[in-house]
Amino acid sequence: MLVLGLDPGTAITGYGLVREVAGELSVVEYGAITTPAQLPEAERLLQIHRQLSALISQNKPAAMAVEKLFFSRNVRTAMAVGQARGVALLTAAQAGLPVYEYTPSEVKQAIAGYGGASKEQVQQMVQLLLGLKEAPQPDDAADAIAVAVCHLHSTRLVGLLKHVGQA
Repeated sequence: MLVLGLDPGTAITGYGLVREVAGELSVVEYGAITTPAQLPEAERLLQIHRQLSALISQNKPAAMAVEKLFFSRNVRTAMAVGQARGVALLTAAQAGLPVYEYTPSEVKQAIAGYGGASKEQVQQMVQLLLGLKEAPQPDDAADAIAVAVCHLHSTRLVGLLKHVGQA
């Protein structure tokens, strides 16, 4: 199964494509979609849509996993993340991709075993879990990979629980 993980934002949308084959995880591709701050907001969102559409078209993931919006004190940042998230959800829907959402603490728990893990700890665990030579950069890409891994772990757990329920 190939999963596209996203850490949405207007300035930077991190992405990570993670494949699971026979219980082994591997990173297919990761990076960030960046938009220039001087562009009008609508143009920035359009760039995210176009680049995300191309990524989906080229890689044909089975699902998209996205971090749920975590509302902080900075309303402006939360609005920008919400808009980028909306574009990502729309792009997935247009491509017929199922979307799964996880809170930041669920992702951290799945990756680091602790829901309050720091960004650095998440980066290090992503590197370790996937056998990468270095921690993925930018941290938005590492977060996106972590979201994809969280979904793959969740899917595996749901499958095991179904199997146990049938026994």
